[in-house]
Amino acid sequence: MDIADVYVSGVGLHLARRMPAAEVVERGLAEPRTVRRSGMRSVCAGERSGPEMAVLAARAALRMSGTGPSDIDVVLHAGTWFQGHDLWAPASYVQREAVGNSCLALEVGQLSNGGMAAMEMAVARLRAGAGPHSALITTGDRFCLPGFDRWHTDPGTVCGDGGTALVLSRAGGFARLRSLVTVSDPTLEAMGRDGDGFAPVPLHARAPISVAGSRERLVKDMGLTRLLERLQSGQREAFDRALGEAGAKASDVDWFVLPNLGRPKMDAQFFQVLDIDPERTTWSWGSGVGHLGAGDPFAGLARLAGTRALRPGQLCALVSAGGGFAWSVAVLEILDEAPPSPSFDE
Repeated sequence: MDIADVYVSGVGLHLARRMPAAEVVERGLAEPRTVRRSGMRSVCAGERSGPEMAVLAARAALRMSGTGPSDIDVVLHAGTWFQGHDLWAPASYVQREAVGNSCLALEVGQLSNGGMAAMEMAVARLRAGAGPHSALITTGDRFCLPGFDRWHTDPGTVCGDGGTALVLSRAGGFARLRSLVTVSDPTLEAMGRDGDGFAPVPLHARAPISVAGSRERLVKDMGLTRLLERLQSGQREAFDRALGEAGAKASDVDWFVLPNLGRPKMDAQFFQVLDIDPERTTWSWGSGVGHLGAGDPFAGLARLAGTRALRPGQLCALVSAGGGFAWSVAVLEILDEAPPSPSFDE
């Protein structure tokens, strides 16, 4: 897509308390083998709702960017799980609590790729150039029982609680967006759809949710080899196209921000397929946080900015994937050292 003259001016992060792996085992939340195989050192688990944490991250991102209410043209909020109230508009809550203006506010789906999907929508709106110069994107999720078991609902993915925020602007920022590409493959949609038919209410078939059964059915219908090929080829296409549109090679990228999945999934979907050295990624940090639903790309960027790892002239790639199936990759060129913005752990 046309992303000329769009910048990242602010980024924010709020994480729930980290629960060490030893505590997970001690409390009987997961078997030692499950924890050990995941490669997770800890996972963020707290009491605040996703939208509440998104607001805290948004306030930090807006302070970092120096952006006021009149500068925000759109507020986009993405979540993957229950947002705390039934029949409710969490994007409007974020707008009220963090921005306080009257611009368009929308909730964006697409599961774990929701943050990057919102980024595509924000860029398109900013490029239209009809309104104020900035857009606020937030994500937030709290994964908890009885509906969601962070260790078992999606085997191989350990979900953490947190909120993230990103401010995009036409008026400048510490990083320039060089490319943004999304590829989708709806033939894989059934990976998240159970075999019980369409239910009249949430959690009708079972609680907590489990995606293992639907995944097994898709493997049976499609075959494991073909399924893996489609998953890997979609990610590879988005990756290669984003690098090509940015005029870069993988070797030119200094940092890769990847989803915070369990280590076997990281190897199969990212490290091996995209030939990425884990040392050039946020995995060592993400393995202590967990998968933040739609927020992993912005969380990793906030981590790199907050630790002063990003340097002018560097390239940083945000790599994302979500059910449906969709893959997004953005390439950022770091222009200046990021302004200070505190990130919070409870």
